[in-house]
Amino acid sequence: MTGLAGPLSLLLGYLLGSIPAGWLAGRWCAGVDLRDEGSGSTGATNVLRVVGRGPALVVFLIDVGKGTAAVRLAALLVSGTTPAAAWWVVAAGLLALAGHIWPVWLGGRGGKAVATGLGVLLGISWSVGLACLGVFLLSLSLSRIVSLSSVLATLSLPLLMLLKGSAPPAHLALAVLAMAVVLWRHRSNLQRLVKGQEPRLGSGSRP
Repeated sequence: MTGLAGPLSLLLGYLLGSIPAGWLAGRWCAGVDLRDEGSGSTGATNVLRVVGRGPALVVFLIDVGKGTAAVRLAALLVSGTTPAAAWWVVAAGLLALAGHIWPVWLGGRGGKAVATGLGVLLGISWSVGLACLGVFLLSLSLSRIVSLSSVLATLSLPLLMLLKGSAPPAHLALAVLAMAVVLWRHRSNLQRLVKGQEPRLGSGSRP
């Protein structure tokens, strides 16, 4: 690992995470700024509500892909299996989340990082990533509430990482930090969930 590989992986992680796929979909497909529509988020859920299913699916896949690309690129740059290399990869993944939430191109107003977080997980531990996706889809099929499903999948993340058994400390730290970030981004949703005011998917209400 060269001296610049680690810092470079962090910069690239942030830049990849900051690709504003949802904002571009709003502009190109509906002529709107998603930051002024619906929930104000640039994530796939707000694209679904404001723009439509097709663009939302594309945005979801791009957001997942940029999270995976950030950690896989970091792994190539630091090129090693040492604990230090694992921490660089995890840090690049966290920077990808930061880029999605606070993209420099949009004045720091982005999405909630659920899809990008899934991408980071798939890039670091595909089995844990798929398990989290399973929790999300099961909850969504039962509740039809995207935010609740995102929160439950996020809460399951540290436990799933522990159950994996062979996860290095860096991966466990990622699980806890990613959980904290996503829960913090969903704090308004959590308040509405407690009050029973969070809308269900397809209600046409504010997500």
